[in-house]
Amino acid sequence: MSDASLSDAATSDATVTRIAIKDVTPDVSSAMSALHEAAMAAARAAGIEPELLQLVRIRASQINGCSLSLARHLRDARAMGQSEQRISDVRAWRNSKVLSPRERAALSLTEAITLVFAGQVPNAVYAEAAGLFDETQLAALIWAATVINTHNRIAITTRLEGSGAPPIAAAG
Repeated sequence: MSDASLSDAATSDATVTRIAIKDVTPDVSSAMSALHEAAMAAARAAGIEPELLQLVRIRASQINGCSLSLARHLRDARAMGQSEQRISDVRAWRNSKVLSPRERAALSLTEAITLVFAGQVPNAVYAEAAGLFDETQLAALIWAATVINTHNRIAITTRLEGSGAPPIAAAG
């Protein structure tokens, strides 16, 4: 067990109040919202299908364990008409018969970006995506994966209600 794990085990979640990050740093939160909007505008301009972006968001949120984002993006995917089979195949995308090669390449790239701590984004993963998406589409996918990962990390770190992190004590 790591030192961090030991200290977490010794500190009850009820004794730790997390900050309301949007209230403490509203300018940074606004900049993050602007980054999200810019990334989505770039994806639209590049012709990336909104349904594909939802699959990217779902996969990153699954990996990160952010139930708040996962619930939102599952709901949005269903509202866009994604079938339950396609949605359930996101977790096992490598073996999916219903996801296209483009979708599988986007999910592979998303996983590599999300799990970058485990190693660099492999050349094979990048090359596969670069072979199926043009330069502007590839850039938009990288931004989309980066933005959802950032949202997930903020929600989990601050224990935003519904993020999947253990509940926190109410701020006093």
